[in-house]
This record gives sequence, C-alpha cells and structure tokens, in this order.
Amino acid sequence: MKTFCFLVLALIAGCGTLAPVEPTTVVLGTATPGGGFELYGRNLAEVINEADASLKIEMRATRGSAENLPLLEAGKLDIGLVEGNAARTAFDGVDRPKTTLRIVAAMYPGPGMFVVRADSPYRSIEDLKGKPVAFGTPASGLTKLARDVLDGLGLVPERDFQAVFLDKAGDGPAFVLNGKVAALWGGGIGWPGFTKVAAGPGGARFIVPTADETRRIQAKHPHLRSMTVPAATYAGQDAPIHSLGLWSYVLARADLPEDVGYRLARAIHRGEAKLAARLAQGRYTTAANTASESPRAELLHPGAARYLREIGDLR
Repeated sequence: MKTFCFLVLALIAGCGTLAPVEPTTVVLGTATPGGGFELYGRNLAEVINEADASLKIEMRATRGSAENLPLLEAGKLDIGLVEGNAARTAFDGVDRPKTTLRIVAAMYPGPGMFVVRADSPYRSIEDLKGKPVAFGTPASGLTKLARDVLDGLGLVPERDFQAVFLDKAGDGPAFVLNGKVAALWGGGIGWPGFTKVAAGPGGARFIVPTADETRRIQAKHPHLRSMTVPAATYAGQDAPIHSLGLWSYVLARADLPEDVGYRLARAIHRGEAKLAARLAQGRYTTAANTASESPRAELLHPGAARYLREIGDLR
C-alpha cells in the first residue's frame, strides 16, 4: 500500500513539472502594405489568436495572390489570402496545373471598380481610355480581375491606358489624390484604397461597367459574378454600386494537418462577431458563406469541412 501511495504522489508531482504545450504556429501570407489583404489578414490573425490559444498566427507580407499560390504549394506558407479569380484559375487549372490547395474559409466578395476624385471629369471606362490609371501591384489578384473585366470589352491595360503598376497597394490612393493618375482600380467591401480616396478633399466617384458592358464582359468571362457594394460603404456613397467580381478565400497548403484546419475554421467562425466589428468586409466571413461560396465541396480543407458539418452548415 505504501508503495502504491508513493507512486501516486510521484505521478502527481511529475504532472506539476510538465512544460506547457507550445501553440501551433501557422504562417499566414497576406499582400503588400496598405492593401485590403494586409488589413484583413492582420485582423483575422488577431481574431484567431484570441479565439484559440492553441494557435499562433504569424503574418508574412507577400506580393499578393500570385505569390501566395506558389508559396502555399511549396509549403512555405501554411495559409494564404487569395483573390477569387486567382483561386479559380488555380482550382480549374487555367494556364497552369490544377492546384491541390484547399479552402479554410470564404473571406468576402470582391466587386471590381475604378475610383476617381469627385471633381474628375471622368465618368465611364471609355472616358479613362488613354489616361494614366493605377491597376495595383503586378501580383495582385485584383489586377488579374481588371484584366478580365477589360478583356471583356476588348481592352488591354498596357495598350489602351497609361497603365501604372504599383510596388505597394498603399501607394495608389495618394496617386489619385495628387493627380498623378486619373483613376485607381480596386475591389471589395471596405477596400483601404477606396476608403482613403473617398475620405479625401472633395470625396470620390466610382466607375463600373454599364449594364451593356456587364453583359459583354460576362458573355466572354461567365465566371465573373454580378455583385453589389451596399450604399454608404464609402464616404459620400449614397447608392448601391453594381459591378463584377468573385469571392476571395483563405487557402491552406494541401498537407496542412486536418486537425489544424479544423481548429482554424473553428476559431475563424467562433470569432465572426469580432471580425465583423473590426471590418465592414469581415461580416461576410461566416460559416454559412464558407459552405455556400466554395465552388465545390471537395475544395474545402478536410478539417474545415468537418467543422462545417458539425455545426450543420455543410451536408
């Protein structure tokens, strides 16, 4: 009996000396400073870290979607933010092999638009032809979206505009405000570039395809979806804006362990209210949207799919 008690006491004493379990580090690829992905990624990381102490999100600035995809495929990132059009071409193998990356969460819709100063004479895409226009960074998914939208109208940025490509997404608003460019292309709800121009002296005006141009664009690029930016999303915007775009995603490397994907999805969706309170675009990051906006169920990461089934958002 004395031997038994001694062993029990030894076990209890040993348990008291166990080192705390280190959290799982997850490397998140975002984009260049001043853009929508950097802003969203920073807030997403904070929400996940608050929701699950077993996870530690480390942000890594990248050049955007076009760099995040190969970094994820090479295992140099664990998760990354990828614009919808870039994700689509990777999933479908358009001009590249099909990717094995998987969706952890749907982020938000990304309708593409041009922004000009409110005192600008330009009111249509036709008006912008031949003018200096900032199209974002070369590796940005939004830049790819611009190419598809304009291609539907028979236009090419380098040929039909004085195309300006940025080193950092955050440079674009100042170029519009100081007159270096006539317009800036961007997209999404709460996009930082649009927010800054709209808050500038005199405000902003947004330029999107007309109804006829939208039909022409979708006839050539049917993958582009009609989307709406709600009224009052940006300062001085008193009416909804209708344009074209796709949803962006949080993607994971193919071999991210199922348990890690499960914990990420659970933390993201348990933190939905906090993310929505931080960002206008954050209110779109919901479990229901992750289930409904993933192009195909098999594209969901197994851990994310397991969590969505547990809470009843995925059959």
